[in-house]
Amino acid sequence: MSRVNGHRPGEAALTDAPSPGVDRAGVERAVADLLDALGVDRADEALRDTPRRVAAAFAELLGPVAFSATTFPNEGDYDELVVVSDIGFASLCEHHLLPFVGVAHVGYLPRDRIVGLSKLPRLVEHRARRLQVQERLTAEIADWLVSALRPRGVGVVIEATHMCMTLRGVRQPGAVTTTSALRGRLREDPRTRHEFFELVGRRAAPAPSR
Repeated sequence: MSRVNGHRPGEAALTDAPSPGVDRAGVERAVADLLDALGVDRADEALRDTPRRVAAAFAELLGPVAFSATTFPNEGDYDELVVVSDIGFASLCEHHLLPFVGVAHVGYLPRDRIVGLSKLPRLVEHRARRLQVQERLTAEIADWLVSALRPRGVGVVIEATHMCMTLRGVRQPGAVTTTSALRGRLREDPRTRHEFFELVGRRAAPAPSR
């Protein structure tokens, strides 16, 4: 089959651009100032390279990589749920600049198009690698799938542990925060919603309020 711009006819390449990026030199200066303000001796051999290391870490955590999520015609008219569970991720809380780490469960009910399964973990990683809150991360993943695929329904569940809760404040190291975003049939149809939550190992949520 012939290709146009690297894609077969009927495919739709959906590319999400990267963020502007991290000013590493600026981060290094800021970290040096922070260490000084904390009364840390930056002349100590173990700490001399800390500003550079911290800048590199933030560049990695806040540097989403652009990816192309090519969709394909649903030629087999598949009409059941597609679910990828236990997608590991790490993100940074925008309130405290501390990590929250967990897993995402992502599913959709196809209509005319499907997407490569590996793109669902890539989507989670892409949205996580920026300053985030868990609620927005959950909704962004669901809304991207709605926009890209126009499916009959989408479901996203995220379970995460937040360092801002385990290391400070209430100090609850065992606490897990769960958020969900349901769109289309997964929000409106109790049977489809129940099936999705069973597939991802969660108890079915009650019907959303209108």
